[in-house]
Amino acid sequence: MKLEKLNSRKNRKSTTFQAPYPFCLSTFFANFAPMNWLQLISNKRLGQEHRHPKRHDDRSEFKRDYDRLIFSAPFRRLQNKTQVFPLPGSIFVHNRLTHSLEVASVGMSLGNDAIQRLTKIHPELSGTLFEEIGTIVSAACLAHDMGNPPFGHSGEKAIQTYFSEGPGIELQSMVSPYFWSDITHFDGNAYAFRLLTHSFLGRRKGGFVMTYSTLASIVKYPFPSYHAAKSKFGFFTTEHDDYVRVTKELGIPHQTTGNGHEQWARHPLVYLVEAADDICYEIMDIEDAHKLKLLTYAETEQILLNFFDETEKKHILKRLEEEEVTDINERVVYMRACVIGLLEHACIDVFVENEQQILDGTFQGSLIKNTPERIRSAYEACTRLSMERIYRSKPVLDVELSGYKIIETLLHTFIDAAMHPNRFHSRQLLDLVSSQYDIRSENIETRIMAVIDYLCGMTDVFALDVYQKINGISLPVV
Repeated sequence: MKLEKLNSRKNRKSTTFQAPYPFCLSTFFANFAPMNWLQLISNKRLGQEHRHPKRHDDRSEFKRDYDRLIFSAPFRRLQNKTQVFPLPGSIFVHNRLTHSLEVASVGMSLGNDAIQRLTKIHPELSGTLFEEIGTIVSAACLAHDMGNPPFGHSGEKAIQTYFSEGPGIELQSMVSPYFWSDITHFDGNAYAFRLLTHSFLGRRKGGFVMTYSTLASIVKYPFPSYHAAKSKFGFFTTEHDDYVRVTKELGIPHQTTGNGHEQWARHPLVYLVEAADDICYEIMDIEDAHKLKLLTYAETEQILLNFFDETEKKHILKRLEEEEVTDINERVVYMRACVIGLLEHACIDVFVENEQQILDGTFQGSLIKNTPERIRSAYEACTRLSMERIYRSKPVLDVELSGYKIIETLLHTFIDAAMHPNRFHSRQLLDLVSSQYDIRSENIETRIMAVIDYLCGMTDVFALDVYQKINGISLPVV
């Protein structure tokens, strides 16, 4: 299904997709040839395919991905984007930047452990690009949150509901059903793929010009929005053809059902990126909650030690006593490190033991959900505690409520300006938008997407600043 077909005039009816839940992968890809590691690891770059035959320094390409991301402006902006808690002045908790760096660190460990384990099983992989997967996973981990709008999930929800429930619903008849599905399901994961691949005005073809393998490793939900069960999907209609090009090169199986819904298998390294993220956000949120006194030390110790059997619990506590660690924050740090190490090893065990199903595209669930029962139960207990005591706490709810209103207001203001560009105030507003966003395009969908691009590029602080200025709440200091 080509992008031209998706956007053809005959498809511009005001249609609402009835998106099914994702297919059962065990049957969906059962008849396909398994993926091949040597094909899956490719250093070909999106937008510079013609230069690929000229490259000879193969082993540096994935490190270039990593460097390109970490030195980029969108990555730096993560330091001013909320992870879970509002950014405090006196107690340092995680933001999107520190979270991404930690995920990249865990991802590197997972990738390197996978290399060590799998090259023993498959000696023919030694000396090939397969030995670079630690760097690929680490780079993908850096990028995994770069598509998040200001205020995280609250910002995502504000974009979705502006179009599905708010004033933006009036635009439905003016755009294709595929584009409408994209914006009413808006998701930061899909936006990360757009950010890395889209050729914004004045920028080179291929966006960040990343390697195919790094790009495929960030697509956690390998289907378009009109196949999404809820709000999660892998890429926008505008990047459909780019994703198809990547998957064909890497040999990732694809199927289209009779009703036109598309599904790909995950790139195997997605499981390692997902595991690194799962490990970090859940366990680090517990540590942050303790620092902010949302959890007592006794509660924190209990939830972290639950990951271990009685013998290992005693060993950890004895080690703390032997080393005379009495500071409660340092004790939490040590226990948290032990949990992360345990989860890393458990996830790699699952990855290696299920390598064939992963390559077949039939593996079900995440790596953490397939760990041994004690570890899985302890992780689920962390999730329940986080929902009850952290994600619904007053500081978190306050920033979500404020963030939702800020994004909703900015979206409405700039969409209205984009739809009526000749008005005096509209011209003032549109002059604020960076020239890389095609907000004056003759195409309505392009203008709407330019507003979303502009908002997603904002930090929490900048979004608040623009909100206050356009509402006359604050004036710039001269």
